[in-house]
This record gives sequence, structure tokens and C-alpha cells, in this order.
Amino acid sequence: MMLRVMVVDDQALVRRGFALVLDNEPDIEVVAEAGTGVEAIEAARTQQPDVILMDIRMPEMDGLEATARILETGDTACRVIILTTFDPDEYVFRALRAGASGFVLKDIPPEALVDAVRTVAEGGAMLAPGITQRLISQFAQKLGTERNLAERLQRLTSREREVLTAIAAGKSNAEIAEALFIGAATVKSHVSSLLSKLGLRDRAQAVVFAYECGLATPGEHDVGF
Repeated sequence: MMLRVMVVDDQALVRRGFALVLDNEPDIEVVAEAGTGVEAIEAARTQQPDVILMDIRMPEMDGLEATARILETGDTACRVIILTTFDPDEYVFRALRAGASGFVLKDIPPEALVDAVRTVAEGGAMLAPGITQRLISQFAQKLGTERNLAERLQRLTSREREVLTAIAAGKSNAEIAEALFIGAATVKSHVSSLLSKLGLRDRAQAVVFAYECGLATPGEHDVGF
């Protein structure tokens, strides 16, 4: 199946560069480009991409607000990867909470960019190698939450909590299956179930939730995704 991608960046050369890399893949088609958050919202509505590469700092409307508006409407089932040139900061966590499926640095190698698009399109999370759960957890504690996390956590079975904890540790389905001595198909079923029960879009939001509710703690897993 052909993956439909939109590239959003206020620098035309950067936009075109990413688009050329992706268009060179047989299973990926760049269906739209946008230079501002406002343009991105309209293009997402009309073109219905599967994945959006979204810059953070843009005129008119930044990538964080554009991401939130695109995903909150429900008009599209697309997933968003945030593009950034600077070291991760509070904006990254805000982007994940807005519904983004992860982020990559703009100096990402071409082959890694392609892998990121495919991974996110399949429902996975993509965080740059330098980003650890420690960073995410620090912002989670800083920003707090308005929701009753404990009550939501109680919706999960004990096995689903184990799977959620493993997701927060950055483990793949295959690694979770090996650790818990269950089949990969069973893990996939547990992941789908816990995402549904918690009202989360994907694994990236599951990681944030795990830290917000205290299921995972700073320093417990010092590995990148």
C-alpha cells in the first residue's frame, strides 16, 4: 500500500529535500507540502495524508498548534512526526501530548527518515535516539495533568499494565513477548486493548501516560527509543 506523506516546513529547501528523499521510495508518495501551520491544516483536510512531517517553528501558526488542531478534528486518521533542529525541550513533550507520534531531528540520515515514516504509519512511536524516558518523565512531572490518571490506570488488567510498562521501557512487541513469555500476536492484542481503554492514539502517548501516572519513573529505564 502506498503511504501518503505531507511535509511541513517554512524553509522551502528543507521541505523539498525531505520530499525528494521520501518520493524516491517505491511505497511512499509526498502528496502535499506546506510552509505554515495554517497551510498544513488545510492541506491535511484536503489531501488526507497518512503521515505528516511537521516543523515546530513556523510563521502564522507553529507546528504544535497545527498538530493539535489537525488531530483534534477527527477529520483525518494521519499520524504526525515532529521535525526539530534543536535539542529536545518542553516543546517535544507538548507535541506528544498534542497527539504527535514522535519526533526526529532535521539532520536525520535519509534512510532513518524513511524508517521513521514507515514505523509511525504502522502505529509505532519514533523518538530520536538522544531522547530518553527520563526527559519525558521530567516534563510530565513539571506540567502535571488535569485528568484522573489513577482511575484510568485501573481500567487495565495486570497483564496490560505489564505491557504498558514494557512500552515505556522502549521495548518492541517481539521483546515484550519474549520477556513475558507470550506470543507476539497476544502482545499486539494487549497493546490495542490498553490504548483503547486509556483513550490513547499510539505508543508515543502510552509512554507519556506511563510516566504521568507513575507506572514508570525517572531513571528506571535509561535507554532511548
